[in-house]
Amino acid sequence: MSRSLVAWVALPVALAMTLSACGGGGGGSTTEGKEDADGTVSIYGTEPKSTLFPANTTEAGGGKITDALFTRLVGYKAEDGATYNLAAESIDSSDAKVYKIKLKPGQKFHDGTDVDAQSFVDAWNFAAYAPNAQQAGSFMSPIEGYKDVHPADENAKPAKDKMSGLKVVSPTELEVTLSAPNSVFPIMLGYQPFAPLPKAFFADQKAFEAKPIGNGPMKFASRTPNALIKLERFDDYKLEDKVHFKTLDVKIYSSQETAYQDLVAGKLDFMEALPPSAKVGEKYKADLGDQVLNANLLGQSAIALPYYIPAFKDNVKLRQAVSMAINREQITKTVLAGSYVPSDGWVSPGIKGYRKGICGEYCTYNPEKAKQLFKESGFTGKLTIQSNQDGGRKEPLEAACNSIKQALGVECEFVGATNFGAFRQIVDGKQLTGMSRSDWSADYPSIENFLNPLYRTGGSSNDSNYSSPIVDQLLEKADGTANQDEAIKLYQQAEDQIAKDMPSIPTWNEKGIGARSKNLLAAKLTFTRDAELAAFRVKAKS
Repeated sequence: MSRSLVAWVALPVALAMTLSACGGGGGGSTTEGKEDADGTVSIYGTEPKSTLFPANTTEAGGGKITDALFTRLVGYKAEDGATYNLAAESIDSSDAKVYKIKLKPGQKFHDGTDVDAQSFVDAWNFAAYAPNAQQAGSFMSPIEGYKDVHPADENAKPAKDKMSGLKVVSPTELEVTLSAPNSVFPIMLGYQPFAPLPKAFFADQKAFEAKPIGNGPMKFASRTPNALIKLERFDDYKLEDKVHFKTLDVKIYSSQETAYQDLVAGKLDFMEALPPSAKVGEKYKADLGDQVLNANLLGQSAIALPYYIPAFKDNVKLRQAVSMAINREQITKTVLAGSYVPSDGWVSPGIKGYRKGICGEYCTYNPEKAKQLFKESGFTGKLTIQSNQDGGRKEPLEAACNSIKQALGVECEFVGATNFGAFRQIVDGKQLTGMSRSDWSADYPSIENFLNPLYRTGGSSNDSNYSSPIVDQLLEKADGTANQDEAIKLYQQAEDQIAKDMPSIPTWNEKGIGARSKNLLAAKLTFTRDAELAAFRVKAKS
């Protein structure tokens, strides 16, 4: 994938580290016409798999909703992921270990209560506390006292229910002490788990689950399961990423093809990714013309090999054989119609610290060597690849299965779940019976984000259930290194060990291709393959 290097914020230890206060909005694709500031925007969605708590939402279906409902301390520019202050007025540190955070005044939750320092501290403590079982709770691990509330032994009782590293200085100021210097922490603060929570959340979580209350530019209106989630503009929202339309309809589709037909017909306003059929012969260009949107995506497609399945855990030759049996060049050119490129490692090409070809020969199609390794692996039986069937995920994985079957002479079958939510329930419940789709889109632009969540023991998205003491030690050391360049070298060493173990198989990286309808004057696709809400402009009806 060709893309310019992402702006990765450099934060020198010797100086105060203050993020720039520039805004994020902007145009993208534009047409001429009058704007309707009270119009409705409809976007493609999939059914969220869990409660819409910010620290429990780690998948795209729910993420679209929580992104709109909750504002974090920092934001990311759509084009390149560069960080800017959002809810924070300033984030300062002289040593990359103690961070002093000041909030912009006058911020409100959707129920009219104040967004204050305590609302951040309470939310982060809730996310980290092990009994709360929040999917993204591990992102709090850099904070001092995390191990007291989230012991490594999942059967152990936490010693405390609050982290010692969080301190409310005043209603608009908090101080965060980390267990070790960490140059990535200010960038992490724009990720969903670091959103604040109102007092109403702690008073009645069931009521909050039914009607979430956030501090973002959109507020919750209604939800019809598997059909529609409706959000409304929060008119008391004062930050620079405020929206310029009234209603957001997140339409839930089980078929990406159906959604695309609605987009072309003007019944749907935005899709962040197009189905394979639209990409064949670049059909989407004829269908949509200047409505097509492009972005430099920071993401990774892979196939996870769950270590709780005995056939995969202690059999690196099997994992290598399967990888070498996948004809990435052919699949990306034909089934994926050139909208993806073959992947050659575990870090996206747009990330500082990416190295070309880190996977080496094992990500290169070689049926002869693959068959030899497969024979040496001693595996007998049938291989399967599990995934959701929606979102255009079925076709390339079926092609991967066919490639494996032809190269290795083994039965391989695609096993599809009805939708993404159902699939993630299987993955998160460690109920996979075979290989699994394991795609990743960057939460924030850092090499750390491609390694810790996916390959650290107990990582929030460690679909392979992979555990390596070597990788864990390198990642922990990298996390605690204040100098960014030195930290990146350690992260790269961790990736080297991952390449040796191959707990997942890198497959392909997506080029960002989405589209808007003619109902919109402007729209923008972000580096995370999503809509920038502040960029939407609705065309007034004549």
